[in-house]
Amino acid sequence: MKEVWIYSDGACSGNPGPGGWGAILRYGEHEKAICGGEAQTTNNRMELTAVLSALAMLKEPCKVHLVSDSKYVLDALSKGWVWGWKKKGWIKSDKKPALNVDLWEQLLPHITRHEMVYEWIKGHAGHPENERCDAMAVAESQKYK
Repeated sequence: MKEVWIYSDGACSGNPGPGGWGAILRYGEHEKAICGGEAQTTNNRMELTAVLSALAMLKEPCKVHLVSDSKYVLDALSKGWVWGWKKKGWIKSDKKPALNVDLWEQLLPHITRHEMVYEWIKGHAGHPENERCDAMAVAESQKYK
């Protein structure tokens, strides 16, 4: 099984507001950077879109190391919260509706296809790939101002 590293970040100017996302996929010596944005979105939607877009590029099941500064995304996945939300009709434990259901629904098939390893890193703390992803995300968000 191929081992792939995905670094991702999302940004939003205002929340909601113009947003962007960036991701880096790394397999051995190969690297691909991808990014995008939306005119009206939220930071969490951009964080999810970065992960979804990166995973969608993988052509076969892989061992994926997902590295992100998003507690929202990583906790929902690594702690299994998202599966509970889905099982309860997208209602969270606090009885409030889960947000971004459209993106979670698209993301879950990718998560089940791969062997996932999650790593949280502190944002804006000098992590080279996170800084690159942040710069891509911010640049994309600027296109919509």
